[in-house]
Amino acid sequence: LKNDRKVDLSGKKLKVIQWEDLAPTENIGILDLQRNKLKDVMVISRLSCLRELNLTRNQIVEFPKELKELHHLEKLYLSQNNIRSIPEGVFSCLSKLSFLRLNTNRLVELPSDVCQCQNLRYVNLSNNYLNDLNVLVGLPRLEELYVDNNRLLELPGELFLNTDLRMIKASGNHLRKPPAEVCAGGVKSIQHYLKMLGDNPLCERRVKTMFLGSTMAGKSTLCRSLIEGDSVQVDANDRTVGIEISELDQEGVRFLLWDFAGHEEYYFTHHVFITPCALVVLVIDLARYSIEDPQSFRDNVSFWIRNIQLRVPESVVLPVGTHTDKCRDPAEVREKKKDIERRINDLLEEGKEALKQREKNIREEKDPELFSNQLNTLQQLASLKLRVLELITINSTEPREIALLKMHILHQVQEKDVFPNIERTLPSSYQEVESLIQSLLKEEDIPEHGIVSLDELLSELKQKLVKLDAEDLKFILHYLHLFGIVVWYKDIPALEDTVFVKPSFLITLFKSIVRHDLEKELQDIPKHLLQKERSFAKDKNEWIDEFKSKATLQNAAIRVLVRKSLQTLQLDQEDFVEEITGTRKKNGKMLTLLQHFEVCLPSLVSNPLNPQAQVFNPERPREWKPSEISRNLEDGACLFPGFLENNKIVQKMWGNDKNDDITVHVYFLPDVPHGFFHRLIIKACSYFSTQWVGKDQCLIGYSQKLVLFKEICGDEDQYIEIRCRRPETNETQQSWDMILVVLRKLLQLTTQWPGLYACVCSPCKENGCSADFKWGDWQDASFSNIYKEYVMA
Repeated sequence: LKNDRKVDLSGKKLKVIQWEDLAPTENIGILDLQRNKLKDVMVISRLSCLRELNLTRNQIVEFPKELKELHHLEKLYLSQNNIRSIPEGVFSCLSKLSFLRLNTNRLVELPSDVCQCQNLRYVNLSNNYLNDLNVLVGLPRLEELYVDNNRLLELPGELFLNTDLRMIKASGNHLRKPPAEVCAGGVKSIQHYLKMLGDNPLCERRVKTMFLGSTMAGKSTLCRSLIEGDSVQVDANDRTVGIEISELDQEGVRFLLWDFAGHEEYYFTHHVFITPCALVVLVIDLARYSIEDPQSFRDNVSFWIRNIQLRVPESVVLPVGTHTDKCRDPAEVREKKKDIERRINDLLEEGKEALKQREKNIREEKDPELFSNQLNTLQQLASLKLRVLELITINSTEPREIALLKMHILHQVQEKDVFPNIERTLPSSYQEVESLIQSLLKEEDIPEHGIVSLDELLSELKQKLVKLDAEDLKFILHYLHLFGIVVWYKDIPALEDTVFVKPSFLITLFKSIVRHDLEKELQDIPKHLLQKERSFAKDKNEWIDEFKSKATLQNAAIRVLVRKSLQTLQLDQEDFVEEITGTRKKNGKMLTLLQHFEVCLPSLVSNPLNPQAQVFNPERPREWKPSEISRNLEDGACLFPGFLENNKIVQKMWGNDKNDDITVHVYFLPDVPHGFFHRLIIKACSYFSTQWVGKDQCLIGYSQKLVLFKEICGDEDQYIEIRCRRPETNETQQSWDMILVVLRKLLQLTTQWPGLYACVCSPCKENGCSADFKWGDWQDASFSNIYKEYVMA
């Protein structure tokens, strides 16, 4: 069959496809009908030679039965429609089908004859409502399977045994078997899990519980009281610095408790440790809460609800009102509880309405098909449900109320409707490895700080668990890492050979730098630690001045601060200390972590010596060479954007905005996530070597071109503005490329906030005009020139 002719009718706004539209019909092998308004495609049944059919982004509700006549069909694209069901008897006629995309529809189940497509290699079913994949068992050539964001509780084990499957994505499901943490490791991780499961699986019930809330709200008091089962008072000077981790076992449920510090400076590291499928205890100080002041709700409640919704949108939030003993009377407590619950409900409803309105606005656009991806994102976000439970009020000084709260939390996590995946089916060896690691710590076979090389840990484990080999243990360690029991960054080259079996120690390292009283910590550095770094008091004063004025810490200062923290813990073995702190010639583990998680931006320290200067050798004056001494004197520094307090340097270099600047706005729903802009600075500056950074503005340069981007958070709209000077000539490509770099870095960052929606537009440059040009799916290469021509015009 010479069926190799391609007919491209994409983006034609077709509502009906006529036979004449396809003429001449001979030898049509590829038919592209994506981005139209088709509801049926009856005419295609006559295209018996068709090999590839693309019906993406149409308005198809009923699965086309005509497809069963396409016996030579190899590739079928039906994603981003509204298909609710697929009749039996179609797939059984498509024996040559190897590629199938049905993602982003409304499918509840699959027909049983899918398994007759024995040549299927690629299947995408993401963003549907499927709760069972058993019909896919028996596809011998299946290599890639995508089932993200469905309603799956289990994946059939037979899918992974004796098949060619090499890729699976299943995030966004409430998986119990295999657990989501196992699936995140990919096909090999699942196959290992199934191999180890055996005849004696273990049913584990464990919940990661995160305590969030404003500073001094009573999080630490509440957390420690729950652990002790009694009232525990925490002194103000003993408040959480960074994050504290502990465990609580109650009636067969293991709670892994993470107490997050509430001071703003600590938010920079929260994104590293906040994970989905958790119980979030939002602690609110009722004594300080004011019904009359709207800012009180914003600071103590909505800020946290919004950021939880953005970061882990399907979490369960339990609001707990503390310090009821400091309220005037029970009536005040009831009044504040009622006010908070009403405002939370209004906040969630406003979010839903904003998404609905944005979807409505897109559908009313002249060419809504240009916004297909955005519509799908909005529909997916609308399906995510942040569950906020009834607010519980408590007097933490009363043991009886602590006991009642403890029972209430236990009851909530045992509710299958609230926590559908609290029960996980695990191989018994997973628990054996975890228990053995804790035992090795207690017996001091592992150092108290819990940092151990991967090889050493594997050796210790294999001695006691002879039935497990190194590969088995690595898979188990990866699972424990994803759940937060240990920390093993196997994808960071500088850390892949290191395991933190005590995550709390890792937190200790972070909080030696990321803390609210960092200036005081610098001032308190003792003389003997300065000497370790070959530094003096004048150097310390310089570090303090640079931090206060530029939010910059020299690497030498970071090393001393980390060394100071380790000394407090009585860890002074020099080899170990240097491994963590690093040296002038080599970064340590601490700096690697800070930079990997985009907490800081590496930069160079200005050096009064010229690193390219030549060494004068009186014996060989003509053979001068670059100075090794000069090179060794170079040492880096790190900029912490979150500590910056103004935009003076940026404004000085940029000057005033101009009406004819090329300008792009990126709007966010519901809000710009806290810390988002600072991480965007780090991502963008890592791409451009010329940069000036401010509190909420950043200027980057390349080849005499400058691009400014800044965060604007008003009461109504929150957006990031990107602008550059309009070129005097028609040479606009470089300016456009720089804008796209920032946009792509921004888009890359949005994926880390699953509850976030972002849209791009260009404001009118005429004075006083509020109109703007709304970008559609600008990432689509077929649309990119549309936006370039408009924005640069």
